Amino acid sequence: MVGVSDGPGPTQPWAVDSTQVGRPLLSIALASMVEDVHAHSGAVYLLRPDEPVLEMAVMAGMPRAFAAPWERVGLSAPIPVADAVRDRRLVWVGGEEQMARCYPRISVVLPYPFALAALPVATAGTVYGAVFVTWPGVHPPELSDRERDILTAACERLALRLERAAVENRPVGPEVDLLATPLSGVSDTLGSVEAARMVSRLPYGLMSLDLHGRIVFVNAAAADLLGRPAGELLGILPWVSVPWLNDPMYEDRYRAALISQQVTSFVALRPPGEWLSFRMYPSTTGLSVRISRARAVAEMAREAPRTGPGPSRLVTITQVLSLAAALTEAVGVQDVVQLVWDEVVPSVGCQALVILASQAGRLHVLGHRGYADPYVVERFDGLPLSERTPGTQALNSGVPAFFDSREQMARLYPNRPPDGFGSWAYLPLIASGRPVGTCVLAYTDPHVFPADERAVLTSLGGLIAQALERAQLYDAKHRLAQGLQESLLPHTLAVLPGIEAAARYLPATQGMEIGGDFYDLVPARPLAAAVIGDVQGHNVTAAALMGQIRTGVRAYTTVGQAPQDVMSSTNRLLIDLGADLFASCLYLRLDPAQGQAVMARAGHPPPLLRRPDGQVRVLDLAGGPLLGIDASATYPTTEVSLAPGSVLALYTDGLVESPDVDIEDSLVDLGALLSEVGDQPLEDLADELVRHSAAARERVDDVAVLLLRAGEVR
Repeated sequence: MVGVSDGPGPTQPWAVDSTQVGRPLLSIALASMVEDVHAHSGAVYLLRPDEPVLEMAVMAGMPRAFAAPWERVGLSAPIPVADAVRDRRLVWVGGEEQMARCYPRISVVLPYPFALAALPVATAGTVYGAVFVTWPGVHPPELSDRERDILTAACERLALRLERAAVENRPVGPEVDLLATPLSGVSDTLGSVEAARMVSRLPYGLMSLDLHGRIVFVNAAAADLLGRPAGELLGILPWVSVPWLNDPMYEDRYRAALISQQVTSFVALRPPGEWLSFRMYPSTTGLSVRISRARAVAEMAREAPRTGPGPSRLVTITQVLSLAAALTEAVGVQDVVQLVWDEVVPSVGCQALVILASQAGRLHVLGHRGYADPYVVERFDGLPLSERTPGTQALNSGVPAFFDSREQMARLYPNRPPDGFGSWAYLPLIASGRPVGTCVLAYTDPHVFPADERAVLTSLGGLIAQALERAQLYDAKHRLAQGLQESLLPHTLAVLPGIEAAARYLPATQGMEIGGDFYDLVPARPLAAAVIGDVQGHNVTAAALMGQIRTGVRAYTTVGQAPQDVMSSTNRLLIDLGADLFASCLYLRLDPAQGQAVMARAGHPPPLLRRPDGQVRVLDLAGGPLLGIDASATYPTTEVSLAPGSVLALYTDGLVESPDVDIEDSLVDLGALLSEVGDQPLEDLADELVRHSAAARERVDDVAVLLLRAGEVR
């Protein structure tokens, strides 16, 4: 470790040994930051050199268990420290309302009043990690300039020290967490003896908890109320040492008091029928708890906690809440696999993960993590479900299987190839009353699975199953939408004499990612045609109607109808179909030999024409109403000069309409871009127009673009 000169003074409560030669760089920097801004907890994360992950290196002021879901944070995670690193900025969350709005996953796990600041630890050229610090809920909703300046300067100094350590090849890694040290040197004094006697004489119970929640002092009245000798309570968590306190709600109150630094309380039922009141007074060194008898209230009986065995300590309520919140954000199957790896695996202590499912009577590997050789897992892909393996057995039966050692696995499944691990848990993933897959957790060493751990793992399998079922439905819907869209749009554009063409289609990101935007080139004789249009809606109905309109336009063009007649016929077709949907359309009859195009428009955005000299203008075309409104509507045509080298840009409104931008401004920007880069190859130009469109980036609506460049006709 690297020695520094600005460590905490003797009045600071952090357990840092300033006499050691190699002083802990991260711990001292963090302690100084927390002290200088009067925060009550914080942590330093280091960025891994081999993957985009932040790992907690040291925490101060709070037990690390409070931050267990965020020990390892991916840079893409919706977490303040990840945002701070990605954006190279200070992230401020002023209270629980802002936390719920901006970081709902954290708010679900820690629904308490506290403020948080996260900052990157970075030099101009390198990111080393991040820091967060928290304040009690009484902190003002805004970060003061003084606090901002202190934290920013401290992170900059820490980054320089990490840079120097890297140059000098002195590794900096995890350090011992900083918790407030207990008072020492007073236990022999007369004052402390008299204080202990006074506390022992009080008619109500008093006990003291350290930051980890362990009982470090209990008076006789408290021991009597809890029903345990004082010697059996000291050094143990109350919800572990007292069976009827083993309920997540009571542990939650302890966490709430420490994080918010506000007085909290709860009422618990001591069997068979005595109600006790617990009032907790927090500080940065722990909690003082007053215990007294509470009045029996009828409403309390309906809320009495269970008196049976409490939940397993394998996975805390914090981690379960975090997992549940995270899995609600999973969209596709691969999201579920990654979230289980990020959230479950660190909690249960396994080293590898496989998610299996069945399809057409065969086993399929949906995803895996932690295996050095992917073939070890992928050889099971496609295995018939009739094969006797632990994966197929758990999936077929819906019964979990636990294997404590290689010997046990080999005894039951002698033909199973080794995978390098020493114990396994096979969890059936059951959703809607049926198995949807199997989650395999592999441990490097032999591992005994006691009954309570098996119960917890099986329950976690239920959460994973629900997320997997949703993800599979989403993926199936997405594949269906993509397949339908691809079948209705042209796979390739027809080759037209004297015309070069390029097209792009992007579905809306809302709804089913399928819509009614379409384009086509029709190589009819004697003159070819081009069309672009937009049926309202982003669903299967819109896509199906789009296919019918496109087919109709091709048919009317092929039989030789004039542009205005093609539009009129398509309008009547849409009305006859009775779909109650409207469509915009722009139709062009192309004559490159004569250097012209004849256009008819039905409520569609006007095209842009770039002349060979780079000048761009919006074509003010005559037109009629949207298709599908008036069966007697007419669609006048406009003739446009199309010299060799000219580019026509046809598009749907998804390219230019954005909630925050005026459409006239969007057209001006599109025209300026087309003028500037219009000489590029047409495929590159299509990419450029889509890439620079703010509306296309947001994708509230479908986007279709059809570019036509006139050339010489030979």
